[in-house]
Amino acid sequence: MYWDITNIELLEHLKLKVTFFDGLTGIVQFEPSHLTGVFASLKDPAFFGKAHIDSGAVAWPGGLDLAPDAMHQEIKNHGIWILR
Repeated sequence: MYWDITNIELLEHLKLKVTFFDGLTGIVQFEPSHLTGVFASLKDPAFFGKAHIDSGAVAWPGGLDLAPDAMHQEIKNHGIWILR
């Protein structure tokens, strides 16, 4: 799908640059207030740094991932997806 992630680059803790299959690029930024529940493990910079691509989505060990379709839409509209 056009929203599949083809590349990710760790810019800093809680901030990634992503590239989609269709060439769209943008930033994914986590706000600390979003790091609750299943996302709490991303508070650890070493764990956050284990971001990888799994089946076209940004993912981390243990099955944690982000919806690439929602990410694509937000980045297409604003250039950045801020998870608050």
